[in-house]
Amino acid sequence: MDKSSALEYINQMFPTEASLSGVEPLMQKIHGEIRRVDAGILAAVRQQSNSGTKAKEDLAAATHAVEELMYKIREIKTKAEQSETMVQEICRDIKKLDFAKKHITTTITALHRLTMLVSAVEQLQVMASKRQYKEAAAQLEAVNQLCSHFEAYRDVPKITELREKFKNIKQILKSHVFSDFSSLGTGKETEETNLLQQLSDACLVVDALEPSVREDLVKNFCSRELTSYRQIFEGAELAKLDKAERRYAWIKRRLRTNEEIWKIFPPSWHVAYLLCIQFCKMTRTQLVEILDNLKEKPDVGTLLLALQRTLEFEEELAEKFGGDTRRKDIGNDIEEVDRGENNSQTVSDIRKKYEKKLAANQGSGTEEKDGNKDLSVPGAGFNFRGIISSCFEPHLTVYVELEEKTLMENLEKLVQEETWDIEEGSQTNVLSSSVQVFLIIRRSLKRCSALTKNQTLFNLLKVFQRILKAYATKLFARLPKGGTGIVAAATGMDGQIKTSDRDERVICYIVNTAEYCHKTSGELAENVSKIIDSQLSDAVDMSEVQDEFSAVITKALITLVHGLETKFDAEMAAMTRVPWGTLESVGDQSEYVNAINLILTSSIPALGSLLSPIYFQFFLDKLASSLGPRFYLNIFKCKQISETGAQQMLLDTQAVKTILLEIPSLGRQTSGAASYSKFVSREMSKAEALLKVILSPVDSVANTYRALLPEGTPLEFQRILELKGLKKADQQSILDDFNKRGSGITQPSITATPVVQATPTAPVAPAALTVANPASVGVIASREDVLTRAAALGRGAATTGFKRFLALTEAAKDRKDGPFRKLFNA
Repeated sequence: MDKSSALEYINQMFPTEASLSGVEPLMQKIHGEIRRVDAGILAAVRQQSNSGTKAKEDLAAATHAVEELMYKIREIKTKAEQSETMVQEICRDIKKLDFAKKHITTTITALHRLTMLVSAVEQLQVMASKRQYKEAAAQLEAVNQLCSHFEAYRDVPKITELREKFKNIKQILKSHVFSDFSSLGTGKETEETNLLQQLSDACLVVDALEPSVREDLVKNFCSRELTSYRQIFEGAELAKLDKAERRYAWIKRRLRTNEEIWKIFPPSWHVAYLLCIQFCKMTRTQLVEILDNLKEKPDVGTLLLALQRTLEFEEELAEKFGGDTRRKDIGNDIEEVDRGENNSQTVSDIRKKYEKKLAANQGSGTEEKDGNKDLSVPGAGFNFRGIISSCFEPHLTVYVELEEKTLMENLEKLVQEETWDIEEGSQTNVLSSSVQVFLIIRRSLKRCSALTKNQTLFNLLKVFQRILKAYATKLFARLPKGGTGIVAAATGMDGQIKTSDRDERVICYIVNTAEYCHKTSGELAENVSKIIDSQLSDAVDMSEVQDEFSAVITKALITLVHGLETKFDAEMAAMTRVPWGTLESVGDQSEYVNAINLILTSSIPALGSLLSPIYFQFFLDKLASSLGPRFYLNIFKCKQISETGAQQMLLDTQAVKTILLEIPSLGRQTSGAASYSKFVSREMSKAEALLKVILSPVDSVANTYRALLPEGTPLEFQRILELKGLKKADQQSILDDFNKRGSGITQPSITATPVVQATPTAPVAPAALTVANPASVGVIASREDVLTRAAALGRGAATTGFKRFLALTEAAKDRKDGPFRKLFNA
C-alpha cells in the first residue's frame, strides 16, 4: 500500500478513539500471518533445490540409454547385409536354371503352333481350291488366331512365307466367292439346288475375311441388281415424271420376289437396306435430270402426285428400316387443289391411309442426326424421309402459284357472299368470312406441310401474308367514306360520313373481325415456326399483316366517331341559331342538348355491347377529343350573347358534359371511366371558361380572359368582345390595352372546376378558379385584385338569386397556398 491507502485503512479500522483498544490484538494477528508466510517461502525454496538435482540425474540416464540403442541398431544392420550376400550366393545357380526352363517352354510352344499354322494353311489351300466354304470359314478363323501369335516374328523368313501364302489363299477365296455370287439372280439358283446353300456358306467366308470384302460384295451385288432398273427407267418411255410410281413399284416388287432368295445373306449385312439406299440415290439423280430438262412448267397435278408417291415410298422405307423415328403430318387433300385431275380420288385415298398411320404413331420423338454413325446399319442415322422428295423443292413454285390463285379466288367469293352481319346466336361478333379465310389458310398449310417443310412452305407463308393483307383491304374498303370535323380535318378526309344504325354495327363487326385476324395471324406464325425447317423458323413473321389489321381497327373507330360527329351537325347548327342575345331568363336545357342526348342514347348502348373494352375506351377518347373542341369553336359561331344567354349556354354546357360523362354507363363498360371522365372534364372546361369570360364585366374581361384562357389569341379575344355586343370603338380601346399588357405580364395557369347541379332545371353557378401560380404579378397579385375579380364575376347574382362565390369557396378550400387560400384564411 502507498501512504494514503495505509492511512485510509487505519482510519477505517479505528474510526473513533474508543476503537483504539483493538490495536494490540490486530498487531498480534499481523505478526502471526508474517510468520506463516516466511515458513511457506522457506519450504518452497528447499523443494526447488531438491527437484533440480533429480532432473540432472534423469537426463544423464536417458542419454546413456540412447547410446546403447544406436549401438544395437548398427549391429543388426551389419548382420542383415551379411545375410543378403549369403542368399544371393545360394540362389545364383537356381536362377540360371529357371531362365533356361522358361526359354525351352516358349520354344516348344512356338514350334507346336508353327506346326499347326503350316498344317492349317495347307488344309485351307485345299478347301479353297475345292470351294468348301463352310469348312474354309472355320479354318480361316483358326489361321487368323494362329497368325496373331506370330506378330512378333514377322521378320522371320518362314513366318513371312506363311503369311504371304495365307494372303494369296484369301484372295483366291474372295475371287471364288465373287464369281459364285455373280450367278445370283441369273436363274441358276433354280437349276442348281445346292447353289443357294453354297452361297450361304460363302457368306460365312466373307464374314471371316476383312470387313472391306463384305462391303465390296454388297456394293457389287446392289449395283448388279440396279443395272436393269437403270436401263429400264432411263429410256424415253419411262423417264417421265408421271412414271415415278412405277419406279417405286419396281423396287418393292424386287424386294418381295427375292425375299426368300436373299435370306442367304446374314441379317447383319442389311442387304435390302443398303439396296434401298442406292436405289433412292439413283432415283433422285434421275428425277433431278427429268425435272431440269422440262421445257415448260410441269403440270401441278402430275408434280404433286409424283411428290406424294415419293413421300409415301419414303415413309414406307422409314417405317420398314427404322432409319428415322420422326412422324410427319402427311395427311393430304390434294384433290382440293387439283380438282381438274382424274387422279384426285387416288390422292384422297392416300391421304386417308396415312392419316390413320399418323394417328397410330403420334407422339414419337425426333432422332438425332449424327454424321459419324454407321449408315450401313438400319436406324443408325440414315433418314429416308426427304432423300428423294427434296429434289422436288426447287420446282414447287407452280404449286405455290396455284395455291395463291385458289386462295385469292376463295377470298373474293367469301367477300362477295359476306352479309356483313352476325348470325343469330353467335357470341364472337366477328364476320363469318374471316373464320372461313383462316379455315382455307389452315387447309392450305396442312396440304403444304404434308409435302414439304422447307422453302416452299416459307413461300406459301408469304402467300398467306398477301391473302390476309388483301382481306384487310376488303375490310377497309367496306367502311363508310368521307368525314368532317376536327378529327376528319386532321386525317385529311373530305366530305361527310353519314352512318345509320346498321352502318355502326357493321363498323363494330369490322373492328372485332380485324382484332380476331390480328390475334389469329400471330397464332398462325407460331404454328408455322414450329413445323417449318429450323433454319427458316426465325424468318417467320406476320407483324406486317398484324399492322394492317391494326390500321383497319384504328380507321374503323375513327370512322365511327366521324359518323356520330356528322349526326351532331344539325344540333351544332341549331345551337348557333338560338337568339342568345335576346334571352330574357335562364330555363331548362336547350333543345339541341336534348337532341345530342338522344343521338348518344340511341347509339352508345349498341356500340358498348359490340366493342371490346379497350376499343370502346379508344372510341370514347376520340369522341370526347372531337366533340369537346367542336363545342368550344361552335360558341364563336354564335351571334351576340347576352349575360342571360351566357348563363343559359353555361347550363347547356354543363348538361352536355354530364351527358358525355354518362356514356360509359350507357355502354355498360366502366373499366376506364375514371380516366375518360378526367378527359371530358378537361375538354369541356375550356367551353365553360369561354362562357365565364363572356359573363365577366367589360372592365375586367381582359384580365379574366388571361386568367381563364392563358393560351388564347388576340383574334379570339376580339371575337369574344363581339359576342358581348361591344361597339367597335369600345372594342378598340380594350384591345389596345390587352395588346399592351399582354407582352409584359406573366399569366397564371388557371383551370376551371365545374359545379354539378342538383337538378337539371337549376341555373349553373360559374365554375371556380384555382390559381396555380400564387407568385404571379400584374393580373391577380394582391387580395384587392382577387376581391375585385370575384365581385366582377358575381355581378348579376342579385337578379338570379344564387351565390356565385359558392364555387370559388369550395375550390379554394382544396388549395394549400395562393391568393384565394389566403383570402379564405383571413
